[in-house]
Amino acid sequence: MKIAISSTGNELSSQVDPRFGRCQEFIIFDSETLEFEAISNEAINAAGGAGIKAAQLVVDKGAEVVITGNIGPNAFNVLAGADIRVFVGAAGTIQNVIDSYKDGKLQEANQPTSSPGGRGAV
Repeated sequence: MKIAISSTGNELSSQVDPRFGRCQEFIIFDSETLEFEAISNEAINAAGGAGIKAAQLVVDKGAEVVITGNIGPNAFNVLAGADIRVFVGAAGTIQNVIDSYKDGKLQEANQPTSSPGGRGAV
């Protein structure tokens, strides 16, 4: 299963970026092979629609799960429409968050956690 995590960098030791649509990078972690790929978020400096663009990138990469700090309604709706589960409130390193996900310790979102254009604000 592919897990997309909003990240401040391109390593498993990087910190989770609390912003989904405007995160620096996405780490796409494959839970079956234990390999990962870092993808630059081209939507980070978008004038508008960053959440939608970031969500579409994650969909295109085949993610089944997203882990982030906060997520706005537009991104949430794109991901929900693609049947991608979203977990929010994540903090710490990418590796720690992956471990927390495997242990069932993350909070699954059933709605957005920030407003549109909120740049990660709740």
